[in-house]
Amino acid sequence: MAHHPDSGTLTVVRQDVSLGAARDLEFGLELLARVRNASMGPTLRLYRPEPTVAFGQRDTRLPGFDAAAQACRDNGFEPLVRRAGGRAAAYHQGTLVVDHIEPDDDAIAGSKSRFGYFGELFADALRRVGVHAAVGEIPGEYCPGEFSVHGTAAADGSRIKLVGTAQRVVAGGWLFSSVIVVEDSAPIRKVLTDSYAALGLDWDPATAGAADDLVPGLTVEAVTEALLETYAGHATLASAPFGRLGA
Repeated sequence: MAHHPDSGTLTVVRQDVSLGAARDLEFGLELLARVRNASMGPTLRLYRPEPTVAFGQRDTRLPGFDAAAQACRDNGFEPLVRRAGGRAAAYHQGTLVVDHIEPDDDAIAGSKSRFGYFGELFADALRRVGVHAAVGEIPGEYCPGEFSVHGTAAADGSRIKLVGTAQRVVAGGWLFSSVIVVEDSAPIRKVLTDSYAALGLDWDPATAGAADDLVPGLTVEAVTEALLETYAGHATLASAPFGRLGA
């Protein structure tokens, strides 16, 4: 695996129950601290989050931020501020959050190439379940990023954003966090529409969607399996119970 130390094994931990929106976000950073101080090896944490809108630091400085946070609550989403960059991203139980944490003595050096590498890995996983997926920003997408993964509709060629990625790099390790939107895009489109309006940010709501908009009937579980199959081509996988992480 690119930027993969010689540990050889990536431990996969499936978190079956959310710890709560804020705690879930925080826990990824705790795992990064453990990897960094060598009390834990390379780990892949998978979970389905509570309805959350994770704002970027820049969003908090906009005059409409309080109104945007209230719009999230009105839609049943918890507003949080993440430490990584980017703009507001929304997720809920129909999405899969993938936290990949690795120790790395030179974590900063690989940070840019990591985005491209993981973008391709997620696009590959989505192609396994029939999505026409590719890496690259699409015009008007929410939380725009050069390495977002989007899907294209066979019928009309329209494109929707399916995976957003963010990274936290510290001396001695990195956390690469990705959100794959698989099911039930309507609430996500609605909360993003309301919160972006409050922030005064321009975007195209048609770019918000879910993989099951393109492949009807697709489930988070099916995407999880495809992702692990894809990962197995890059690393030796081992699984461990979530309880072992002591959340």
